[in-house]
Amino acid sequence: MRIQKSKVAIIGSGLVGSSTAFSLITQGVCDEVLMVDLNHEKALGEVRDLKNSIKYLDRNVKVTAGAYQDCGDADIVVITAGAPPKPGQTRLDTLDISAKIAKSIVDPIMASGFDGIFLVVSNPVDMLAYLVYKLSGLPKNQVIGSGTSIDSARLQNFLADLVDVDPRSVYGYALGEHGDSLMVPWSTVTIAGKSFKDVITDNPELVGDIDLDDLVLKTTREGWEIFNRKGTTYYGIASAAVGIIKAILFNENSIIPVSTLLEGEYGEQDLFAGVPAILNRTGVADILEIHMTPSEQEKFRASAVVIRENTEKIKKYAE
Repeated sequence: MRIQKSKVAIIGSGLVGSSTAFSLITQGVCDEVLMVDLNHEKALGEVRDLKNSIKYLDRNVKVTAGAYQDCGDADIVVITAGAPPKPGQTRLDTLDISAKIAKSIVDPIMASGFDGIFLVVSNPVDMLAYLVYKLSGLPKNQVIGSGTSIDSARLQNFLADLVDVDPRSVYGYALGEHGDSLMVPWSTVTIAGKSFKDVITDNPELVGDIDLDDLVLKTTREGWEIFNRKGTTYYGIASAAVGIIKAILFNENSIIPVSTLLEGEYGEQDLFAGVPAILNRTGVADILEIHMTPSEQEKFRASAVVIRENTEKIKKYAE
């Protein structure tokens, strides 16, 4: 009799990586969490700290520190290592150095025999997910970027605060780049099935005057608002990453906006962008193409242009 065990490897034991590991073990998502970092002592310190929490959790998750060669039997490898932006920089300003880091990670992991799913969290995530896809040679469904999963959560929080409802009752996506060019197809946003635009019309005393473009800007800037106050973000993106991991390991067929390879969907080819995708044990099982208005489609195309232009800059690392 063979008992299947689930293993998630996290590359990078900084705040995002360690928060992802903590969320995985507190929720009991997998059997084993492997922490890998160039600073092995840092990874080992995180592991020892995490292990001391197991006594008070619902499940005994095995937590270890290791190296790239230990990723061969992992179901999912989460890449959180990268170059954080300095004050005044954007995510795109870290593109070149982050691409070099990604290459240094993917090559030895593939040499370990890894044939699972890559989840790329490092920024700029859309371009790096494309690079990981090219470097790994894995099928497109097995390489996923966290994409606009966190942006969509931020958008839902803003809308929920406006109308005083649970954010989980708000349904809407931020799409395109996880960055300044992301867009929101407002025609598809609903609150418990009711069009958000109808909510605005029917509840002027509650909602007041709303500038939808300003809400998009707030969504794109939320990460920086957090960054400027505490130096980085990690709880939100770690929770989004674990939501994606759960959808995969638990074979949920959940729809989450992630960065995935487009091959004709939304009129785009050969780039990774944030779109709603059905996630299950195979990774990206399918892409959900939502119907957008012509102006929304144009905004999505504009975001795709930004992604494509910057992806071109790092294709050399996949050669």
